[in-house]
Amino acid sequence: MVRTFRPVAILGGQRTPFVKSFSKYARTTNQELLTAVLSSLVNKFGLKNEKIGDVAAGAVIKHSSDWNLTRESVLGSGLHPDTPGYNVQRACGTSLETTNQLALKIASGQIECAIAGGTDTNSDVPVVYPREMGWKLLEFRSAKSPLEKIKALSSFHFGDVKPIFPGVIEPRTGLSMGDHCELMVKEWNISQVEQDQIAYQSHRKAAVAYEEGFYKDLVFDFKGLSRDALLRPDTTLEKLSKLRPAFDTHSGKGTLTAGNSTALTDGASGVLLSTDEWANKKGIEVLAHFIDCAEAAVDFVGGEGLLMAPTKAVSTLLARNNLKLQDFDFYEIHEAFAGQVVCTLKAWESDKYCREKLGRDKALGSIDQSKMNVKGGSVALGHPFAATGTRIVAGLAKILKQNGGGRGLISICTAGGMGVAAIVERK
Repeated sequence: MVRTFRPVAILGGQRTPFVKSFSKYARTTNQELLTAVLSSLVNKFGLKNEKIGDVAAGAVIKHSSDWNLTRESVLGSGLHPDTPGYNVQRACGTSLETTNQLALKIASGQIECAIAGGTDTNSDVPVVYPREMGWKLLEFRSAKSPLEKIKALSSFHFGDVKPIFPGVIEPRTGLSMGDHCELMVKEWNISQVEQDQIAYQSHRKAAVAYEEGFYKDLVFDFKGLSRDALLRPDTTLEKLSKLRPAFDTHSGKGTLTAGNSTALTDGASGVLLSTDEWANKKGIEVLAHFIDCAEAAVDFVGGEGLLMAPTKAVSTLLARNNLKLQDFDFYEIHEAFAGQVVCTLKAWESDKYCREKLGRDKALGSIDQSKMNVKGGSVALGHPFAATGTRIVAGLAKILKQNGGGRGLISICTAGGMGVAAIVERK
């Protein structure tokens, strides 16, 4: 049977307010966060006891007991229990990846509708013990005789019970994401002033968006909050300039600060996708369509910038869709660090980089930064790792609807030297 790919509609999203980790969502689990998002989508779109095609979500930091996180959240969401669900993890690109996977299922005719999402909380991290401790416990458990159990117990040492807290560290380099970004901004000769300008605009645009009510139907009340807790409407360039380096604290040349970097964040988000026909049947307005998506990776262990992979993913998207970088009305570039955003923009403007790394004859060129992150970015809104993708997809779809049409580009960097990019459009 010959299948024709169908347009994939974005119908809208929901998310919790994003908060600084170890604060308002202390003792709140990923399952509670994700279930709340799914329940809010069920209520918003009238899906109570409805069976939908699939639900895909994930978390970067999660307990081993959350091995079936998405399915468990589905069972508590109000969706019909026959609705399946599965987990995905691509670091900070997780929920853009879930959106892509479900969009492909819808486009190919496998399903008619789906929910993509993601959640993360650092306030409920799995505190574990050294692997040696686990092995010894398993040996003790499998010991048959009292003598074998005593022998197993005798192998334990005080060091075995020293807890290990997960960190945002690259295993192959031993460096944090911030450390890697410091290397990037030094390579590209980017100043703190340039980074602070991105951060300032992020807070300013997000504050205006909240004043205008843009987030009113995107962010639902949760745990006594109705808006993102990291937003600083009163921040200024002067205040940002006075902050000390957060990563390179010894060389005297560090430029990444707490003000121009995203804070560790807790929260969850989701977006409802479908065919146009399913949306029309349900009487739900189509905000925009999910057009295409691409993933890429860089050899950061070999010296490339850890967070530069989105430059490649975007280049692939442009070539595949016969577009120029300037053929977009809006740009959503994830602000893991303001420095990463500036590195990305400068890379696209560089003939040398685009020739050597992207295989192009010349630079992709500049973008109009007034069209970038127009309702605020991750620095201001927060960045729960796996939740950022669908936060951006839902927001961009609404922006395109309010604009009366247009085309938007999404660019997300991730741990592990990967990047995910996507095109969203409303005609």
